[in-house]
Amino acid sequence: MPMTILPLPFVAVLATVLGLVVGSFLNVVVYRVPAGVSVASPASACPACGTPIRRRDNVPVLSWLILRGRCRDCSEPISSRYPLVELATALLFCAVAAALWTIGGTPTGTTLLTIALLYFMAISVALALIDLDTHRLPNVIVLPAYLVLGALLTGASAATGDWGALLRGVLGMLVLGGTYLMLAVAVPDGMGFGDVKLAGVLGLVLAYLGWGSLAVGAFAAFLLGGTFAVALVLARRARRGNGIPFGPWMLLGAWCGLLFGDAVWHAYLALIGLS
Repeated sequence: MPMTILPLPFVAVLATVLGLVVGSFLNVVVYRVPAGVSVASPASACPACGTPIRRRDNVPVLSWLILRGRCRDCSEPISSRYPLVELATALLFCAVAAALWTIGGTPTGTTLLTIALLYFMAISVALALIDLDTHRLPNVIVLPAYLVLGALLTGASAATGDWGALLRGVLGMLVLGGTYLMLAVAVPDGMGFGDVKLAGVLGLVLAYLGWGSLAVGAFAAFLLGGTFAVALVLARRARRGNGIPFGPWMLLGAWCGLLFGDAVWHAYLALIGLS
């Protein structure tokens, strides 16, 4: 039975609005963190004319639509990536909230788990875009995630008494992180140590949810990334020396594992006659 007394539509709308706001902030993070600029100040400004963005022009998605994708002052185009990031974050937040709405457990435990997964979704959007832009996964985002997620998931387990989930998460962190470490050592040109550090975070979150989520998330990363690489080769768009960042595929796979992993895993077990 659903843990929460709040109706699902209300939860979905609340999560969507929160996702839009967080997505707007992530646009700042993606632009400033690689440049070593504070995400707190100065205020956001038009990259073309440098005019500070007015509050009424900083409403997620809506302002971009009203301005028709152009700066109010200089009329230079504003990248469509900004509203797309906001929309993507909103959809991910809504999906997580809807998925967690039906689970049982204590209010405190479910709340902490929800915060942990929303935080994970937020940093994963930022990391995916930064890796696409720079082929880097910044330590300033990845390393604190171990502490933040570790604390939140420990709190969730303490509230529910499900210490097995936390132990599973720690084991998943070691297994997935260790696997990527071996790959990075064996094939240094194909896997970076940024991917290794990210893998530990993914293993912690996915295995906490279940071994099926970890298996599906890990497999999906290689399946999706490999399919894309093959498609580039077939389309003759791949160039030697132009490395394809794997971080976005790791994160996309993790989203699949988080949202659909349990269902896919049980369907697979049923298919092979093990459930």
